[in-house]
Amino acid sequence: MEALIILTALLGAWLLLACGMAVAWWVEQRTGNSGWVDVIWTASMGVTGLAATFFGPGTGEAVSNRQMLIAVLVGVWAMRLASYIVQRTRRVGDDPRYAKLRQQWGPEAPRKFFWLAQIQAALSLPMVVAIALAARQPAPLFTGMDWLALFIFLAGLAGSAIADVQLAAFKRNSDASGRVCDSGLWAWSRHPNYFFEWMIWVGIALFAIDLSGDWLWGYLALIGPACMFWLLRYVSGVPPLEDHMLAKYGHEFERYQSTTSVFFPLPPKNKAQT
Repeated sequence: MEALIILTALLGAWLLLACGMAVAWWVEQRTGNSGWVDVIWTASMGVTGLAATFFGPGTGEAVSNRQMLIAVLVGVWAMRLASYIVQRTRRVGDDPRYAKLRQQWGPEAPRKFFWLAQIQAALSLPMVVAIALAARQPAPLFTGMDWLALFIFLAGLAGSAIADVQLAAFKRNSDASGRVCDSGLWAWSRHPNYFFEWMIWVGIALFAIDLSGDWLWGYLALIGPACMFWLLRYVSGVPPLEDHMLAKYGHEFERYQSTTSVFFPLPPKNKAQT
């Protein structure tokens, strides 16, 4: 019976995400601006994450402090990221990753974009699982692991916000035309926003882990940050964005690549050698 409840909860989460991404596809088709896809994905994840926090297995029990904390953290994450992407979409317009796919797919683009959006919905399920398990970890708040999880989550949230602010400030500088942002956090990683986004999900997953061994289900939450790392580093994040940056900035970006870590923040090579 418990397995059936879990499967039903997963199906409900998938349906919420699938509907959200269908809306994202419709908006992209109507506006021609693919930047709204990530806005709607973030909002869909926020709504689905909150649903996973309060509904599903154990729904009949009183809401715990752990559930309330996870709900607040998921809500803060979604609002911060969605508001930033909204501002970027209004200012910049089309996302270069999606624009390239639209060009490659030609007349087939509408249909392929729809299925790409649905694949994104399905690949988001591991993060929803991490949220649900973090909310239902039975140990009382706050254990030592909870404090570590909160620190990592807040560090990721702050780091992603700082990286976004630094990049926006760089782009507002009239002297930045034709140059790649290589200052602040961007001097330590070519994609610090992705790295800190991944850290947020590491923090969420750690809330699910009980080191006493009394609740082994919590370790399943690690599939969330594992999936997020794979997507950001090897699929939809770094590879298409680096291709775009190489095409746009040429040797300037090649120089940046030669001195700066691709994902994990590390001292710049040119500075480390001096």
